[in-house]
Amino acid sequence: MATQHTSPALPAPALSAAYPMAKPGYGKRSAPDQQARTRDDFALLPTRERYVAGFVDHLPEGAAMSVKTLAKQLPLYGQQAISTALTALSVAGHLRRVRCAAVGAGDETRWVFRTFWSRTARDNEWWNAYLATEKAALAAAPTPSPSSVPDTAPPAPWAPPEEPPPLPAPERHGTEPATEPTAVPHQRTPTQTPDTDPALPPPPAPGAVPATPRAPGAGRSPAYLALARLGRDDHRLALSADDCAILEPQATEWLARGVSIDYLTSALTAGLPAQVDSPLGFVRRRLTDKIPPQLPTENARPAAPAATRRILMECTDCGRPGQPEALPDGLCRPCRTAHTPTDQTPPHPAEIADVKAHMSNLRDLLKPV
Repeated sequence: MATQHTSPALPAPALSAAYPMAKPGYGKRSAPDQQARTRDDFALLPTRERYVAGFVDHLPEGAAMSVKTLAKQLPLYGQQAISTALTALSVAGHLRRVRCAAVGAGDETRWVFRTFWSRTARDNEWWNAYLATEKAALAAAPTPSPSSVPDTAPPAPWAPPEEPPPLPAPERHGTEPATEPTAVPHQRTPTQTPDTDPALPPPPAPGAVPATPRAPGAGRSPAYLALARLGRDDHRLALSADDCAILEPQATEWLARGVSIDYLTSALTAGLPAQVDSPLGFVRRRLTDKIPPQLPTENARPAAPAATRRILMECTDCGRPGQPEALPDGLCRPCRTAHTPTDQTPPHPAEIADVKAHMSNLRDLLKPV
């Protein structure tokens, strides 16, 4: 004989294999020291809350916990009903929503949103102590320094081409004795014959490394290259090589004051007249009249304070952040007041009699004549 299931709770739906996961660092986080899963879990909760709690309890770590995502997976309830159920689970001590301040670039603070879940109901003191431990662990975590971040910025347009890095040396295995590196054999060079033209340069000696031709613009300063590119940006400021050499000290003084190449180029090419008779004199006058003020260097700037890595709890209902002590049951004061039943004064017997008389009069009027 089949045993009848007497529990009024609805069975939780099976987890879909394609359940959406949150971004790394976000989503569901299980609290420690939970009791083993049994059939009587969440038995004291209403039917809807028990249904949602059973589904959330079986979600994997890092699963998306937004109301919209849960509503898509639970077809029996909409987003408003799921939101109300999560609020009730927060009051019952099973759920807390928090935001963790992560380290960002510069003064930017990046917040990571997590939902801590506990199958075993916890009181406010336990949640406050647990979140304080998480906050201490987050503060003790090492903060990545700017020097440890690889510089992936592209080289400046005026920078000379970099030489290719040397090839790594082959690994030595075992106790094989080290040997001197052997030179790469060069191609054979034909010896000079009587028919060889004496005007041609003699062939390189065997084993000699051929000289690498110098790249155009190599060894020039950034100021010189910026002046040389003015004619390419606008033909009215075409400068010769001698003109660039004459104006190079003035342009170098601009760059020494903390401005960039783009700033220098914009200042020299902005608002040009229809015709420039003397590009050298025009650029020299602008370099003299528009020289910028001295800007502090990077080393002179005060060191920025270290980013404070903290944890803030969110109100489960409205999402307002605050300290865990200020959000008992995971709710802020307005939401807690709205969800707390207030003691209402019973109506006066005379008012009840008036309402009954009014309803009786309405029924008499609706009767057919």
